[in-house]
Amino acid sequence: MVIADKVISSEAVFTGLENEAKPAAIAIKGNKIIAVGSMEEIKPFIGLDTKEYHYGNQLIMPGFHDAHLHLMFGSLFSHASINLSDAHSEEEVASLVKQFSENVHADEWIIGYGWDHTNWAEKCLPTRFSLDKVVPNRPIILFHAEGHYSWVNSLALENARVTNETEDPPNGTIQKDENNEITGILLETAMNLVVDIALAFPDKRKEELFEEFLKKSAQLGITSVNDLFASSFDKLNSFDMYKAYDEAGKLTTRIHLYPELNDDIDRAISLREKYNSEKLQLAGLKQFIDGVVTGHTAYMLDPYLDKPITRGSTAFPVETIKNWVTKADKEGFQIRFHTIGDGAVRLALNIFEAARTDNGVRDSRHALEHIEVIHPTDIKRFKELGVVPSVQPSHLALMPKESHTLRVGKEKDPYTYLCKTLYDAVEYIAFGTDYPITTLDPFKEIFHAITRLDFTSDYEWNSQEQITLAEALKAYTIGSAYSTFREKDLGTLEVGKLADIIVLDKNLFEIENKEILQTKVLLTIMDGEVVYLHSAENSHLYRW
Repeated sequence: MVIADKVISSEAVFTGLENEAKPAAIAIKGNKIIAVGSMEEIKPFIGLDTKEYHYGNQLIMPGFHDAHLHLMFGSLFSHASINLSDAHSEEEVASLVKQFSENVHADEWIIGYGWDHTNWAEKCLPTRFSLDKVVPNRPIILFHAEGHYSWVNSLALENARVTNETEDPPNGTIQKDENNEITGILLETAMNLVVDIALAFPDKRKEELFEEFLKKSAQLGITSVNDLFASSFDKLNSFDMYKAYDEAGKLTTRIHLYPELNDDIDRAISLREKYNSEKLQLAGLKQFIDGVVTGHTAYMLDPYLDKPITRGSTAFPVETIKNWVTKADKEGFQIRFHTIGDGAVRLALNIFEAARTDNGVRDSRHALEHIEVIHPTDIKRFKELGVVPSVQPSHLALMPKESHTLRVGKEKDPYTYLCKTLYDAVEYIAFGTDYPITTLDPFKEIFHAITRLDFTSDYEWNSQEQITLAEALKAYTIGSAYSTFREKDLGTLEVGKLADIIVLDKNLFEIENKEILQTKVLLTIMDGEVVYLHSAENSHLYRW
């Protein structure tokens, strides 16, 4: 009989194989689960050196797997910038920026995020002039809550050598007023003109941000993440830094890399060979089909109600995207597409279908991200084509419902931010946060998935799309693992799987929905090792 290194048990263990939590114990040897059963069944695995603890009725479950985030981009916003999400006006943002500038080193850029004009009384986009008034001598870049456009001051434009004569980059817009003057709003790829300078951080600062991410991830019980290409913000990424941590045994969260899908398939093949460990691997490629509804850059099947001259556009010419997908699919790559509008969703599905025709049917598990609006006839195509829906439940609470309905039409409302419908339509759905667009906190996503409460916490948006707690937990564990071809290693508590296990301070199956948001993680085990132990008053009770 093999003797376990660790045994943890509780009256509430959610293995992910059933829809409820039951009494059980889990034996761990090295980085693997070697037994799951009753305490009596696990006793033979316990030796003199086995570390064990019973967690009462506190929930034990698989570690969370965030299927969609932007690792370094999120770390920057969480630890090195100003949060503007609670500001209610352009003037309030300017005031916060002024206060922040007084506590930042004089030679550093002022970086902020989270502002959203649709939540302001005056819903007009802001301008650089309000920032110039409060901080004229420091470059400023403030990212919108959705991350698809930014607000900069005049000095930032000057440093980037952006003038009224600067041409718009492909799939980007340097917004100008009626006098052809730059307003300070840069949409989509136009952000790169400033971002490339503002986010040119030294390696030491990147390491600091990465350390903060690993610490926060373990604290939240997140044992795996999918780090997706983020266009303007990929300058912060450092895959080699991740690899150095992996080789040094310091990687406490599994990272699945999704760099940019483009025409350089040889580079993608090289990266796949280079990053290929149990903790760090290139899992696929990612690209944008469209933008966001609030910026009228999401690609819709119909014209926008408040801007009927457009229905948005694709990030690249359709034939270009199709060619990229055909080549990547032929080489066995999984592809994830940013698809917000119903036009983008249909186009992506059409392209995946065309790749099947060209390359043959295989278990590709291509995925669509966000899926904020979908045409009902396209729902069944996910299962038909083996496409994984990857959604972020708290996105519906980012802004007022009117941000969508006033632009895309009330008739599309029932097909906005679907969850239950997609869950029922496929074998697996994957959950994530889109961090830093929303917080890294998994409990927030679970809360919105099962309640469908909007940002006011008073209105249930399409309550028919609510899912059960068990369904939400599965989407955040085995669903996400499946989306990266890791369901044989991760996502459930089973013999032979990697020991990525967490313990919560509550039994989620016995509390009110609102209490989910206050849930804390007591213990995080990743790869069989304790990577986080809650340091509360009773921490001495945990025998590790």
